[in-house]
Amino acid sequence: MTIKRSDFVKGRTAVVPATVAVGALNNKFAWAQAADFEDDVDVLNYALTLEYLEAEFYRQGNSAGLLSGKERQYLDKVQIDEESHVATIRSTIMKLGGSPVAAPGVDFGDAFESRSKYLTTSHTFENTGVSAYLGAAGFITDKAILQAAAGIFGVEARHAAIVGNLLGLEPEGGVYMGATETPLTSAEVLDAVSPFLTGPGAMQDDAATTR
Repeated sequence: MTIKRSDFVKGRTAVVPATVAVGALNNKFAWAQAADFEDDVDVLNYALTLEYLEAEFYRQGNSAGLLSGKERQYLDKVQIDEESHVATIRSTIMKLGGSPVAAPGVDFGDAFESRSKYLTTSHTFENTGVSAYLGAAGFITDKAILQAAAGIFGVEARHAAIVGNLLGLEPEGGVYMGATETPLTSAEVLDAVSPFLTGPGAMQDDAATTR
């Protein structure tokens, strides 16, 4: 089945189900090795798991009241973006006749103890997302999906740059990573995010709503 780029970009789904299980951790779609990407649905479910993590991270972080002013404004918008990514990717998978993976449970440890820890963890997540999308891009066969995924890749990179700027990092290697981005394999992505994965899910009713 071919899907229109507009269907992907404008994905309109309801709220992600409440109290989702950790099924993604045992599902062949989640954190598959690149060689195991059998089709575009596999790649999209891989991306979806990352977006679940990011959406829940910002939901919890922004609820902690660590930021104010411009910083709060920016991170609130980042949360909306990540929630939209979840809803859009889920919608696209279903339009392709696939089944979206369940969201994993998460535990972000001490990431919300301070403004600095929150922003630093945010910066790590966003840059990991950029490299994950780049690493998986070559396995997408539908050009419309590839183009739309590239659009999300670009947004993740902008998020990383904004947070790097809020942290006062050096331009190159901090606000941006250099002349080109570096792809990560799915195994490398798993190494980066596995400390945050835990038991049955912590997602809430409003964790990923299309705005």
